[in-house]
Parts: sequence; C-alpha cells; structure tokens
Amino acid sequence: MAKDSKTTSKRILNNRLHIFNRYYKITKFYSFLKSTAIKGGIAIVFFVTVLLALEYFFLDFNAMLDSLVTNYSPTVIFSSFLLSETVLGLIPPEIFIAWASKSASPWLFLFILATMSYLGGIIAYFLGNRLFLIPAVKNHIENKIALHINNLRKWGGLFVFIGAMLPLPHSIVSLACGLIKYDFKNYLLWALFRYVRFVIYALIIFQIF
Repeated sequence: MAKDSKTTSKRILNNRLHIFNRYYKITKFYSFLKSTAIKGGIAIVFFVTVLLALEYFFLDFNAMLDSLVTNYSPTVIFSSFLLSETVLGLIPPEIFIAWASKSASPWLFLFILATMSYLGGIIAYFLGNRLFLIPAVKNHIENKIALHINNLRKWGGLFVFIGAMLPLPHSIVSLACGLIKYDFKNYLLWALFRYVRFVIYALIIFQIF
C-alpha cells in the first residue's frame, strides 16, 4: 500500500514537471533565460575590459577608487547606491563593488551593498504598488515596461529571479511586481538571489582590484 502511494506521488510529480517544462517551452522561457545569461556574461566581460583599458591607457582606476574611499564617507556611497537601486538602477552595481574592494572590510561592505540593493527593490515594489492607485501614471509606466510586466505574468517568481541575478534592471522588475500586485512574500524570497549575484560579481571584481 505504501509502495503504491509512493509510486502515485512520483507519477504526479513527474506529470507536473512535464507540464511546467512544456509551459516554459511554449512561452519561450528557456530561450529568454539563455539569451539573458549570454548578455550577462558579455556585460561582465565588457565591464572588466573597459575598466582594464581605462586603467592601462587613461587613468589610474585604483587611485580613483582609493580617492572615493578617502574623500567620501561610506554613508554617502551607500545612500547613493540605495537611490540608484531604487530608481531604474542608474549606476552599475559593479562600480560600487569595486569601491567595496578598497574598503577596510570588503566583504562587510559588499553585504551592505547587497542589502541596499535588496531594500531598493522593496522600495521600488511599493512605489509600483502606490502608482497603481493613479490611473494616468499607472498606464504610462505600464506602457513603458509592458514587456517586463508580460514576462512577470507568464513566469512569476522565475522572472524576479532573473531580475535579481542577471543584468535586467532589478528595480524595474520590482516596480513591475508592485504594479501588478505580485505576491509580496514570494517577491521577497525570489529577490534574495540578489545577494548571490553580488557574491559572484565580487569573486571576480575583488581579484582585479
């Protein structure tokens, strides 16, 4: 009896996995994930190449980072990063990670940066949630980020995961979550992968600077 129950549960699980797999194929999730991952890899290589080129030909990037550490308090840098991560991700996080590498406590500063990014996403979520109440603004923003909203509706938490890990603007994905009232608890869980992205990037950038 127990064996039959186990077999039935396994069959149900396999059927669900098959359905999910078919759905993601039909909605082109896998091709989107592959394309975004490739773009992310290219973005990292491009960023590192540009920094090394600037360092070699034009300026002492290490000296510039040292100057930032010396002339600006961590509070100013963290506040600037929080603002950037709340409003469309205006400044690439990699620059701030490079700055953290020059601090007295690189991994502590990295954790704070990741937390600022996570909080920025939460603020963007609630901005989207509040903008939902203003029809004219809601319609304007929905038109601007229609593709992100469409992907979020198709793939749910997996799209939040992509926004947290890959070079999609995390703040825009978070804003879209607020606009369509995506479940907040699920958003918080998927957005935690933002920390994973920062660790991965730090393992690369800390070696350079």
